[in-house]
Amino acid sequence: MHPIIFFSKMDFSQSNLFGYIEDLQELTIIERPVRRSLKTPEEIERLTVDEELSDIERAVYLLSSGQDIQGTSVVANLPVLMRQNPAETLRRVLPKIREVLHVAGVEMQLTAAVSFLTVLQEESVSIHTYSHSFLHIILQNLEHRDAGVSNAWLETLLAVIEALPKETIRHEILNPLVSKAQLSQTLQSRLVSCKIMGKLANKFEAHIIKREILPLVKSLCHDVEYEVRTCMCRQLEHIAQGIGTELTKTVVLPELVELARDEGSSVRLAAFETLVNLLDMFDADDRSQTVLPLVKSFCEKSFKADESILVSLSFHLGKLCNGLYGIFTPEQHLRFLEFYKKLSTLGLQQENGHNDNQLQLQTLEQEKKYISVRKNCAYNFPAMIVFVDPKNFHLELYSIFFCLCHDPEVPVRYTMAISFYEVAKLLNSGVYTIHKELVTLLQDESLEVLDALVGHLPEILELMTNGGENSGSESKLLSIPDLIPALTTAEQRAATSLKWRTHEKLLQKYACLPHIISSDQIYYRFLHRMLTIILTNNVLPVQKAAARTLCVYLRYNRKQEQRHEVIQKLIEQLGQGKSYWNRLRFLDTCEFIMELFSKSFFCKYFFLPVLELTHDPVANVRMKLCYLLPKVKSTLKIPTDKHLLQQLELCIRKLLCQEKDKDVLTIVKRTVLELDRMEISVDVFQKRFYENDLLDQEKERQEHLLLEMEQLEKEKQQNEGRSTNVNDKIFEKKRRDSKTSSVLAKSITLSVPVNSSGTSAGKEDKKSKLVRSQSFSAQALHPKYSNIDKCSNRSSATGYTSSVSGMGKGCMLSFSDDSFRTHSTGNSGNAAFPSSSSSRNLFNSADQKSNGNKETQSRKMSIKNRKSNS
Repeated sequence: MHPIIFFSKMDFSQSNLFGYIEDLQELTIIERPVRRSLKTPEEIERLTVDEELSDIERAVYLLSSGQDIQGTSVVANLPVLMRQNPAETLRRVLPKIREVLHVAGVEMQLTAAVSFLTVLQEESVSIHTYSHSFLHIILQNLEHRDAGVSNAWLETLLAVIEALPKETIRHEILNPLVSKAQLSQTLQSRLVSCKIMGKLANKFEAHIIKREILPLVKSLCHDVEYEVRTCMCRQLEHIAQGIGTELTKTVVLPELVELARDEGSSVRLAAFETLVNLLDMFDADDRSQTVLPLVKSFCEKSFKADESILVSLSFHLGKLCNGLYGIFTPEQHLRFLEFYKKLSTLGLQQENGHNDNQLQLQTLEQEKKYISVRKNCAYNFPAMIVFVDPKNFHLELYSIFFCLCHDPEVPVRYTMAISFYEVAKLLNSGVYTIHKELVTLLQDESLEVLDALVGHLPEILELMTNGGENSGSESKLLSIPDLIPALTTAEQRAATSLKWRTHEKLLQKYACLPHIISSDQIYYRFLHRMLTIILTNNVLPVQKAAARTLCVYLRYNRKQEQRHEVIQKLIEQLGQGKSYWNRLRFLDTCEFIMELFSKSFFCKYFFLPVLELTHDPVANVRMKLCYLLPKVKSTLKIPTDKHLLQQLELCIRKLLCQEKDKDVLTIVKRTVLELDRMEISVDVFQKRFYENDLLDQEKERQEHLLLEMEQLEKEKQQNEGRSTNVNDKIFEKKRRDSKTSSVLAKSITLSVPVNSSGTSAGKEDKKSKLVRSQSFSAQALHPKYSNIDKCSNRSSATGYTSSVSGMGKGCMLSFSDDSFRTHSTGNSGNAAFPSSSSSRNLFNSADQKSNGNKETQSRKMSIKNRKSNS
């Protein structure tokens, strides 16, 4: 029965079977005769060259009797020959190349143009020798019948003109140019002359240009061919810069006015763009009497008779409006603003629900043109904010900003995402008005838009939260209520796409969030997500970006319980994970820990788990660990960490004795030599480690500050229910005093004052630690996040590169409360920098303080109760 059921579900009708057979016949490989040899013996004989010939002799032989492909290879190798033997190359090879180029094909011509330019750039010979040997060959090939070849030689000539002396240019280029620019010459010759004159304008004085070049310029501006007029019009900008303001006003401006009324649309377009680029050279009278009427005429015709200029007009409109700003009347100002608004919605459906009556059903080409216009309007949006004044943004431009951010075309939204940061900077205190559009772009369906926005995301978020002068830190999160969902949505969309570089970039930028949102929100919405990415993502750069961002979040997490939980998960799920890939990522994470945290933090929580990986069963894990060991050793301080140093030496001995993998053993031996050359830091400052020690002590101070702030918050919460008014006043006084020294907690800098003894220093340090408790992370991170970068730069400058990775299981730290408490012998509050010997137990001393404070408070309360009863 089963075969019957099987066949009943399949369609094996006769027609379908014949169809399958026909498909198979189409896939049948047709046998064709295969040529046994690529070259015949005669061809091989012609391509064979005597191996005993020198490079120069071989080049001459191939140029004389070789095939075209061999000659082309010699021409491509010309820069190498010039470096090796310039005299012989100029004497024997270059004349042969000159002969061959007369009959050479396009490929050899293009290769020769590139090789001649390379010889000039490498300065293989003096400029005098170059002009004598190469310049004539370049000039001879300028008027090649192939336009591509002619343009290639022209580019080489224009580069040569920059280096040639004036006399050589005058005799070899300028004098022949007079005849080449005549109407009797070919079109290609006149086009080349236009571009050469634009280049020569910056090489001679104004009076020489006026006498010898300007007559040719006027002649070419009135050429019968529109291509020549267009080309010459685009060179007028360079000529104006060479002759100065006065001659530009009397000679260039009249020519531009005449060309702006030319019958050729490309000529008018070139005149308009040149006019905009030369606005700075015209005075107020020229702008108001000559330029402004022309611009108004262009704007009026762009929608009616001359749509060809529409794209260019939209691209230059921002520069045009700001260049003519001083001469606009209020009516003209409003007219240009309305014109910009009209361009910004060109081709879109109007708000009333139907198409503009003037715009009929557009062709595909017109739709592309309108998309380009709206894209250019998005590009010019920051300039238009300056034009209307940022104070008037909400009234004048917000509706256009909304439309551009919600445009149906990706290129428009992409441009808005790129310019979003500029817009936010210009709005300053009014930046809160565009937070909805930020959320919209973060949730955009196109990852290209998200990628463009993420580039300046930290700066944008900082402006959003701190930009308003009247918005204090207490109202940061209220200003962007949908920010956190938008950020999580953006990350998830990037994670599910195939564009891992966008995902990596996004995770790197999310390291700024401790400066933006609270520690709890980061912990519950982002930190665990980073750990999941490390464990589940398959792209190494993405995993590393997530690991580093997770370490940043851990660095500025304000609750010790949460920190302990994250550390425990890192060790259990990564360091002791079943997959060797996770154990490799644990070593990467430890590198970031050493970069961002103090040496004492790493030694306390991660040193032993890292050493346990020396017993890892996978060779790649042990190999990566060996590469990491020099960095691990650099975190030790003697004599405080003497027992850890002994553990490190024991692990290295075991590797040397027990390692069976020859590749790992080779790296172990190399690492041992490197470790022997290393000097370990001591608890006392040393000159050679002074800068690094200062940086490390500042990290320890910040970590200690986090613990003390957490304790202060707990004390405040306890005192709110039972403390007296006197205690409240004392707490508020400490809070006010802390504001004067909150700069110390703002960033990790290298300019740290030298430790000074005395009670006054201790009091100042105590004040600096009483930072406001609402958002330490916002102060701990510099707006430009330079602290983390500094740390990374310091560590990368002194660190060691790690390659293939490895991992192990075995060591497990106990994360009970007792494991984080050790007896502290030093007084941590005496100086701005705790001593290195006591700094290893900074986290533990804070726990002791917490217990001690609770005990003293209970004793005080009991004494008060006794007194009141008595």
